[in-house]
Amino acid sequence: ISKFNVKTLVCTCDVSQKSRVKQMTENVLDKFGRVDILVNNAGFVIYGKINDLTIEEIESQMETNYFGMVYCIKNFLPVMLEQNFGHIVNVASVGASFGVPGIASYCATKFAMLGFSEGLKHELHGTGIGVTVVSPIMVRTNLFDHPSFENFTKRATGISLSPETVAKAVVKAANSRRLEIVVPSVTRAGIWAKHTFPFFINPIIGSAFRKQLEKSKKSN
Repeated sequence: ISKFNVKTLVCTCDVSQKSRVKQMTENVLDKFGRVDILVNNAGFVIYGKINDLTIEEIESQMETNYFGMVYCIKNFLPVMLEQNFGHIVNVASVGASFGVPGIASYCATKFAMLGFSEGLKHELHGTGIGVTVVSPIMVRTNLFDHPSFENFTKRATGISLSPETVAKAVVKAANSRRLEIVVPSVTRAGIWAKHTFPFFINPIIGSAFRKQLEKSKKSN
């Protein structure tokens, strides 16, 4: 980034904590005085059946993935409204369109992100502020380093995306009027099929991921 001769600020922030998000916001605004693009990308996932997860494990995913986004938007949105300019990019997942066995609690956070973003986009119509969701398939990051994914990840690596691919989609989203950008775009056909023929697609998805879930449990 230094070669572009731009000011930078690196902050460590637990976005699940309201007070820390507020402090981070103040630090950013003190240095830059404005915010043009807000990218909400924080998130994690714990793999396992709902009955096997603790309440705390389910809550923690919602606190980081969903409420972390909400806290950041609530802190930066007033500044964007004063500017009459800005774009909010929320990085969700194709899990925002599919309830998948083994990551049901994670999918719930992404369903919430997509619904929140759609409603917010309508509310901000005419303000000069855009809202776009980036929904990728699995990405090769430390998101799947949690011990619960030890056996799942080996099988999933072949169909995952590079971080660079998703980063390009985020840049595209920041300059887009669309609500959602699915990565890769071919996945949108699957989302369309799921919503158009749920009686046919849902059983197939459920069966495939249940088998994966059972294999992972046996391996453990």
